[in-house]
Amino acid sequence: MRGRTLRAYGIAVVFLATAVLVGAMAGAADLNPLATAAALLDRVPLVHLPSGLSPLDRAVLFQIRLPRVVLAALVGGLLSLAGAGYQGVFRNPLVDSSLLGASAGAGLGATVAIVCLGGAAPEAVPVAAFVGSLAGVAVAYLAGAAGGPGTATLLLAGLAVSMFLTAVQTYVLQRSAQDIQQVYSWLLGSLSAATWHQTLEILPYAAVGIVIVLLHGRHLDVLSVGDEESRSLGMHPARIRLAVVAACALAAASAVAVSGLIGFVGIIVPHAVRRLAGTSYRLVLPLSLLFGAGFLVLADTLARTVVAPAELPIGVVTALIGSPAFIWILRTTRTVRT
Repeated sequence: MRGRTLRAYGIAVVFLATAVLVGAMAGAADLNPLATAAALLDRVPLVHLPSGLSPLDRAVLFQIRLPRVVLAALVGGLLSLAGAGYQGVFRNPLVDSSLLGASAGAGLGATVAIVCLGGAAPEAVPVAAFVGSLAGVAVAYLAGAAGGPGTATLLLAGLAVSMFLTAVQTYVLQRSAQDIQQVYSWLLGSLSAATWHQTLEILPYAAVGIVIVLLHGRHLDVLSVGDEESRSLGMHPARIRLAVVAACALAAASAVAVSGLIGFVGIIVPHAVRRLAGTSYRLVLPLSLLFGAGFLVLADTLARTVVAPAELPIGVVTALIGSPAFIWILRTTRTVRT
């Protein structure tokens, strides 16, 4: 078992490192792979390697490509971790943050900000998306709790809230048709405006969400056997669900605030991790963080290179990859517990 765990972590680290290197090298400017790797390693503490990159190439690497790669890794890791956490709470491999109102709330918040402010205050859009995402999850959770105990009630409440928020968003768009292109551009997801500042802005919220979710891995393993068994071991299922849902909502809100809506990452990555490392959430959660980071870096690299000099929305890329994978998950998932 220990050997399998070490192998899984080794694969995850190599996968993420390879994705970062590919993302840093790919683009219009042709950077030498060895020089790029040396320049990246030179930034590691206590490591000093001459890269041979010109000042212009170093500017391209560290001011344009690397901020986008790092932000893609952070967003992918957060979405995957949130998806794995929700799947643990609901004991359902087909659940992710979008089913609990996070995506619909973020979409409505961003739409209202774009329609009301237009281009006057673009920095308000990620703030509105962040607040809207958290508000959507909060309303869904309160509605589910009022409907009675059980995860099925919470999921149904999340679905109802998501449909309501999407309907409100559609109404707002109909009242302001000139903003439709800008809104849909945000909804389809993009990291084209990535900066170091954006990464630093969401990092505190992301860190809190990551730490809380990872600390609950053992609790999610116990919850997987049922509420009665959990209570017999001295645990409080309702409190654990609330803590994990809140932390996952914070992680997902941090991600969508800077990237827009990116689907399927929170479903397919945790499922792939289970195939590699087993079903224990003490492994699934951290490995989902690492593999999700690498996955979205590669997806974003495809988004900005496959039709260069144009760029595909990253949500389109993840949907093209995720839709067949989701169908495969449906075919291989025999039992879904709620």
